[in-house]
Formats: sequence, C-alpha cells, structure tokens
Amino acid sequence: MTQYIVSARKYRPDNFETLVGQDNIARTLKNSIVRGKLAHAYLFCGPRGVGKTSTARIFAKTINCSNPTESMEPCGKCESCISFAEGRSYCIHELDAASNNGVEDIKALMEQVRIPPQIGKYSVYIIDEVHMLSQSAFNAFLKTLEEPPAHAIFILATTEKHKILPTILSRCQTYDFNRISIDDMVRTLKGIAEKENVVIDDESLHVIANKADGAMRDALTIFDQIVAFCGSEVNYQDVIRNLNVLDYEYCFSMVESFLRNDYPSALLGFDEILSKGFNALHFVAALSSHFRDLAVSKASGLDALLELPESLKAKYREQAGKCSVKFIYDALNITTQCESGYRASVNPRLHIEFALMKLCFLVKETKEYKETAVPQAETLKSQKTAEPGIPVRNAVKVEQKEGTADPRPRPRMNAAATGLSLKSVLEGRKDEVKPVKKEIHQSSAEISDELIREKWGELAEMFESRPRLANTLKSSSLSFKTEDNTKIVTFNVLNIAQKEWVEKNLLHEIEGKLQKLLSNSSVALRVDVEPDDDSKVPEPVLPREKARNLMENNPEVKNLVKDFGLEC
Repeated sequence: MTQYIVSARKYRPDNFETLVGQDNIARTLKNSIVRGKLAHAYLFCGPRGVGKTSTARIFAKTINCSNPTESMEPCGKCESCISFAEGRSYCIHELDAASNNGVEDIKALMEQVRIPPQIGKYSVYIIDEVHMLSQSAFNAFLKTLEEPPAHAIFILATTEKHKILPTILSRCQTYDFNRISIDDMVRTLKGIAEKENVVIDDESLHVIANKADGAMRDALTIFDQIVAFCGSEVNYQDVIRNLNVLDYEYCFSMVESFLRNDYPSALLGFDEILSKGFNALHFVAALSSHFRDLAVSKASGLDALLELPESLKAKYREQAGKCSVKFIYDALNITTQCESGYRASVNPRLHIEFALMKLCFLVKETKEYKETAVPQAETLKSQKTAEPGIPVRNAVKVEQKEGTADPRPRPRMNAAATGLSLKSVLEGRKDEVKPVKKEIHQSSAEISDELIREKWGELAEMFESRPRLANTLKSSSLSFKTEDNTKIVTFNVLNIAQKEWVEKNLLHEIEGKLQKLLSNSSVALRVDVEPDDDSKVPEPVLPREKARNLMENNPEVKNLVKDFGLEC
C-alpha cells in the first residue's frame, strides 16, 4: 500500500508559474533576481493558506539554482534544487517562530548565520509565524536583520502584520498577499480533479471555493474530504450535505414564496431548514446574499460581481426578471435589520419568522401602490390640463364663462382635501389614497363659528391614536376671522416650541381633516401660542419660594428670621 499524501502537500507550488493568485508578487521577485537587486530581508504577510511559505521556498530555491530557465524558474536538476527537493539542503533553513521565540533561539540563529553556504550563493532563512517572537527576541534580532552577512537573506512570514515591531518592518521589503479568488480556486481544483480522475461539477467546486474563504490550502483540504466521502464521482447534493452548506435552492424557493405572498410555505421552508440543523442566523445571512446577487443580476454589465457558475448565473437572471428593484431593495432592508436585531431578540425564531412574513407582503404593497398612486397621478394631471393647448388659468376662465359658477377666484386646494398626501404616496397605503367625494363651497359665508366648534370636537376624536395631540386640540381655544372669502380658524398651543412643531409636521394634516368634516375647502387653519395671564400668580414650588411666600404673608416670621440672622 503506497503512502497517501494530501493534496495540499502533493500539489504544493514548486515554481512561480504554479503559484495561484499572486501573479504580481511572483513577477516582482523574478524581476529582482534578473536585475540582481536582492534585498537582505523580506516580509511576506497575508491570510492563511495563500502561499506565503511556498513563495519563500520558491524564491530561495530560484536564487540558489545554478541553471535557472529564461523565465527565472528553478531548473529542478542542479544539485541545489535536488538537495532542496530531498530535504537535505544546507542553504535553505526554515524556522518556526512559534516554538523558537526566545532570546536564546535568536542567539543560536545569529551564530548559524555566520556560516557561509556550501552549495549556491545564499543562505536563506525562512522564519514562519514571525509575529510569535517575544519582545526581547525581536530586539535581539534587530542588529542581525539590519546588517546580515552578504550571503544571508531573511524571509519572514506572518498572518498578523500588526503585531510586528515597526523597527522590524522598516528593515524589510513588505509583500502583502491577497486572498485567492473563487475563479482561481475553481480553476486549480478542476485541474487537480482531472489529474486525480475525479468527476466533479462546477457547482460543487464553487461550494468548496466559497467554504475555503480565500485560502487555497483550505480548499485542497476540503476537496480531499469530499473525495474521501464521495469517491471518484462527486455530486452536488453530497457536497452540501457533507459540508453542511445551505443549498441555493432554499433561497430560490423562499423568494418564489415572497413573490406569491405565500407566507405559510415560507414559514414551512424555514422550519425545514432548522430541522436539518442549519443555524438560523446563517440562513438570514444567506438570504441577504441571495438578494444582493439578485440586485447584481438585475442590472446589466455587473456579471463580474457574481462569483458563481454559469448555470447559477442564468438562474439568478431568471428570478431577477420577476422582481422589481424596489422589492429587492426593501427585502434587503428587512433582512439586514433582522440580522442586526437577531442577538438582542428574546425569541429569535419568531424574530426571523416575522421578517419572512414582512417579505411575503412586500409584493402586495407594491401592487397596491401601483394600483392607487398611478390613477391618482393621472387624475391630478388631467385636472391641471383642462383643455389641450390652453394654459390652466385660461381653462379655468373659460369654464367660468361658459358655466354658472361663482365668478370670484377659487381658493387653492389643499393636498389633504384631494385625498392624496405625500405620506400616502410614499407608504402606498390604500386607505389614504382613496379619492374623497368632495362638496366644495365657493364662499366661507355659509360656515358659522358654532359649526366649526362642533366639528372641532370630532376633529380631536380623529387623533385618539395620538393622545397628546388629541388633548391639545380638545383644550385649545378657537378664534375666527374671514379674509378674501376664506375662513381662518386659529387655535392655541402652550408654547413656541409646540407651535413650530405643529406648523412643521401636523398643520396641513389637521387642516385637511377639518376641511373634510366641513365639506368646504375655503377654511384655513392657523396656530398660535396661548397668551400669558399676568393676573395669575404662580404657585410657589421650590422650598426657597415657599419660605419667601410665608415671610411676606406673616410679618412675625419675617422678624424672627431677621433676629436669628437666617438666610432665605
């Protein structure tokens, strides 16, 4: 039985050409070899499994190769390359800073650095996880790192660059390694699968690449795990079952339920996901990512932002065609809010189920908005253009001349009187957008003050859901006057702050409701501040005020305070 070697070791890059996803770093290092401008210290930093140590080995092997190729790759045939491949090279030394992190270990390294190489030009020292060195070890290493012997080159590798002293960083050429892209990982895994005679589809490879999170070593490890589970023929269902990954189909079916307003099927689908052991928060995150991919698929020219196989891209484009941009935007808003509030929720499952129900009602609200807001907009447009080719003012004049209406100018219609408010258009609420049957009077002379006072009580009852506003309207005093055939009703509030707030946020809404109650648009509403009653003496509140009030009303108390020298 032959000894099995994992793919991460078997297919480890042994030259610059086989490096995955680090083309710019490979090119820079090769150019420095060609031009003979080798630094004495390098720092390779980046996430795990992206090729830092592999690049250091390739670089060390190349600068000691006696017959490099024209593209500056190690030949693999000279004594230096063969000794390195067999693990007996005395020119390339690898140290683990996690287990050799003391001052004594650095001193031993400094003694070893003095020895020149037996084969090749340079002694290369690769120190992995260099951030694990202690503070004193870093300080002991400084002098050697700054002025090493001519034959010594140091290559430091780390995943946590921020833990390295600035004095070390300033003495090294720093190379930042990138995460491996999903396309590069899929391409590499496909080539390895062909060499290993493994049949695997693109969807499975993308699942493995996504699970690896930018680390090629992790992708190869997961690939070995899947092959051990499935054998030489790998299918998609086995991959997601073995890796415990949520299938794309769940998200697609969920969105179909949202589009049908079918919240029972959405809740049952969520229950099925939980019964299979998936984390509820991970499901919401996957749903957010799904809506993000739908938004990308909805717009043309953004295919590069979708790191998916072509079969899934076509499926996303098909479902995106059924969704409006507003629906996707609102759905993303709901899912992200659900994610942020999940951990603070007392009942996490109910929290997510409520979000799913809101998603199911999004399309219904959008349809109601289209069915009500668009006809209202057309009605307003038709009102503005009474006759084609004739300005609005002239059209009104023509109607007054031909008809028998009052020739006096009509007051401006308030938006609330038409039954169409800005709030109703934005929220798409059907009950606020219904056209109201209006009986518009052209004069305010028919409206009596008593009628307004009577309707004012009904107006206050319309705001029972806002108790403070209702109490303010009930307790306010009214005053009336007529200007330019418009009845002006003024009601009072307690202070200027209340007055400004009512004028800014509520005055038009209250005025519109009052006009509806009176069936007359020639009524205008104003708000003013309750006048101060100077004759009313405020009651004392503070202890000092009560004491002064007592002294003023009782001369004996005042004399007593004066005799004892008390302060008040």
